[in-house]
Amino acid sequence: MSGSGKGGNNRKNRHRFSGRRDETQKHDFKKQTDNPLTGGKIEKTRAQHEQSRWTAPVLPANPITTPDCPWCGKPIKDIATAISDKDTGSPVHFDCVLARIGEMEALETGDSVCYIGGGRFGIIHYNNPPDTRDFTIKKVFEWEVKDNISEWRKPISEYFSIT
Repeated sequence: MSGSGKGGNNRKNRHRFSGRRDETQKHDFKKQTDNPLTGGKIEKTRAQHEQSRWTAPVLPANPITTPDCPWCGKPIKDIATAISDKDTGSPVHFDCVLARIGEMEALETGDSVCYIGGGRFGIIHYNNPPDTRDFTIKKVFEWEVKDNISEWRKPISEYFSIT
């Protein structure tokens, strides 16, 4: 590298690293510092520098149940990804809802069923299917009401809200 200073290596008083630090670079855990608020000197010890140890949160006593999906009959292994049935409120597979909406609606070329948030699904039309940035929402399905919390979600929320 040239010594013109354009390479970003132009700091003054730069020392080569020889494998040992000199006394000014050592991190001393016990040093005297002036505190302008108290007017005196405060001694910092190693105990003040150490962070408290992490303790695992206590899990709730009731285990998470794995109910069966009423639409396909298979167990819902990941209950956190389940969604409420529109009619009964029981948990169903997320993929089962996508498949059911896809069967109910006539999808054209470039259309797909997507979750658009807030308990809603939509039929999305991609103008150029390889480029998923350019799309329009053709139809919206209000699947879950945001204000209604299903009973089956309450014990699950205890596991996700422990920290």
